[in-house]
Amino acid sequence: MPNVVVVGLQWGDEGKGKIVDFLSEKADVVARYQGGHNAGHTVVINDEKFILHLIPSGILYKAKKCLIGNGVVIAPAALIEEINGLKARGVEISRNLFISKNAHVIMPYHTALDRESEKLRGDRSIGTTGRGIGPAYCDKIGRTGIRMADLLQPAVFKEKLKAHLFYINFLLENLYKAEAFKADDIFNEYMGYAEKLSAYIADTDIIINRIIAEKGNVLFEGAQGTMLDIDHGTYPFVTSSNAIAGGACTGLGVGPTKISRVLGVVKAYTTRVGSGPFPTEIKDALGDTLREKGGEYGATTGRPRRCGWLDMVILRHSARINGLTGIALTKLDILDGLDVIKICTAYRHKGKIYEEFPKEMNIFEECEPVYEEVKGWDTITLGIRDFTKLPRTAKAYIKTIEKMLGVKVHIISTGQRRDERILLKEQF
Repeated sequence: MPNVVVVGLQWGDEGKGKIVDFLSEKADVVARYQGGHNAGHTVVINDEKFILHLIPSGILYKAKKCLIGNGVVIAPAALIEEINGLKARGVEISRNLFISKNAHVIMPYHTALDRESEKLRGDRSIGTTGRGIGPAYCDKIGRTGIRMADLLQPAVFKEKLKAHLFYINFLLENLYKAEAFKADDIFNEYMGYAEKLSAYIADTDIIINRIIAEKGNVLFEGAQGTMLDIDHGTYPFVTSSNAIAGGACTGLGVGPTKISRVLGVVKAYTTRVGSGPFPTEIKDALGDTLREKGGEYGATTGRPRRCGWLDMVILRHSARINGLTGIALTKLDILDGLDVIKICTAYRHKGKIYEEFPKEMNIFEECEPVYEEVKGWDTITLGIRDFTKLPRTAKAYIKTIEKMLGVKVHIISTGQRRDERILLKEQF
């Protein structure tokens, strides 16, 4: 049976949560493979809104196994709050959620380091959410991190904590002039978390590979988007993990031969939150209109998103490195009423035309978009569920995207609700 990766192709916030929620209906397991609680997936079911940060969107269906993989960094307090919030709304958690033993834990000093390092950068701040994601991944790569399995072994956890805290406190006090942490305080706090989470901690790599071997349908869920990938995004204005499709393998312990399809999620325009270059950003009243109409505010932080036209340069880059088999196009309805829609087909920098994403950030920051204009539409597309009922120019816009990327659109989202969609090709 198919195993499908859902990946964002822009700077995140493409609407992956809704797509994953829709596809979860036919999946046996939904597995999150990277990121932390800096991500937010919004799902609307019968006008009821659910915002998920760590738990896969599939949790909103009964009897779906939901895995948080080893590639995710976990803030225990945030996860417990999310679990309790879902339970209070009648969502079944206890038999459906599994957390990798190898997932790394976000510690309170990670949040402090995140905050203090951003202060030190000043005008060159990255624009992080300040939730400790980057420092937690730094410790993971530096081989000093604490994993969920460590929380199940108090003596091991305490020894690792004390050893690493010696270095962390030196850094906080001497470089950042910030307050140090006490090992006993952290130990007692996190032992409380361990008691509440221990029932969910498991060998998720064994679980997911067993389901694949039994021909189950597996849905791999990423956070953020390709242009925030630590290796392939707009570095250093990126997240600290591999958000691309390949991250599903490393972040869950699944071999690449097990991946059947890669569905790329593309917003009908482009948004970006935080700092970093954004060539197609609309800086006039239209950008504000798109923000308000599209509800372009971070589901996790509430930060306003910068809005711009669709950028084919970054989408070609994203399509190539993810190996797309199809596209899910979201928020088409937000473009309703525009007379003209612009599509960026290339960049111009000092007289040179770039049709591919330049890796040199000093060049990318100075690039000007080269636009192609297409006709907009007056007809309301909100809630349309039949492709033939879309206005002619909206269908032309979709066909233009397919032609420019060489990838077919399989799903079109025409609103926030779960059922506001057009399905052109099944994934399972």
